[in-house]
Amino acid sequence: MKSMTGYGHAVYRTDNYFIECEIKGYNSRYLDIIHNISSSLASFEELVDAAIKEKAKRGRVEVSLKLHVIKSSVELAIDEGLAVAYRDAYKRLASITDSASPVLSDYTAVEGILTPLKTDEASVYQSGVESVLAEALEAFGNGKIREGEGTRKDLVRLGAQFESSLDCIKSRSGELEAHYRTLLEEKYEELTGRKAGDSDFISELGAILVRYSINEEISRLTVHIAEYNKLVSSEEPVGKKLDFLCQEMQRECNTIASKSQLVEINLLVVSMKDDIENIREQIRNIE
Repeated sequence: MKSMTGYGHAVYRTDNYFIECEIKGYNSRYLDIIHNISSSLASFEELVDAAIKEKAKRGRVEVSLKLHVIKSSVELAIDEGLAVAYRDAYKRLASITDSASPVLSDYTAVEGILTPLKTDEASVYQSGVESVLAEALEAFGNGKIREGEGTRKDLVRLGAQFESSLDCIKSRSGELEAHYRTLLEEKYEELTGRKAGDSDFISELGAILVRYSINEEISRLTVHIAEYNKLVSSEEPVGKKLDFLCQEMQRECNTIASKSQLVEINLLVVSMKDDIENIREQIRNIE
């Protein structure tokens, strides 16, 4: 089990440059990768995405990949003809206006006199990108696993609490049936003045007890909790499956509450519903 939250950071250094990579993970319904990549490394975006998808199946992942150049191999070309033309023009302008001679900054401000010749190719940085990305992703992935294991422990504990309450309801389901039987017998005798034992009453009692029985809900919840325990122990991404399962468990608990008139059972249902809410809060953090 992995959390959607995590953090990884790494730096790759050479004499000429260093590359810094930072990866942050947040909760999100789907996998959403947000890039902040230096323009010189933009061609590695697909490589970055592919590597992240190996570590994250769901969540918002923010990745920063920055290039810091210490010593560049970029050269500058000088347009000598353009520089001479501006020099001559400046001299004539100075003689006409009786102003100071031009300085170097006057020439460098002219577009086209100095032109950078890009000799640094992106391929130069590939090994550095791959190295720093792998290191940052390892830390990111370890963080996701560490937090995920903490969440798994909470989910196991909450599942055990839910199952314990369900076992108590199972043991008291017969009391609920006896409660309704007694209630109906008393009401029948009060309204008809006859003993609650004739065939008409027995037939009606059976139909009512079937309607208010919680045995089916208990059976379905027993199946659901078994599936829950299976998912919680899985190493695959199970967040969405657990969320759907919680909806089904909540529905069965609501049905039991609507059928039961026993305070003891209703209090157990309240505890189970609280467990479900806590479970759903926890699974918002996992893949």
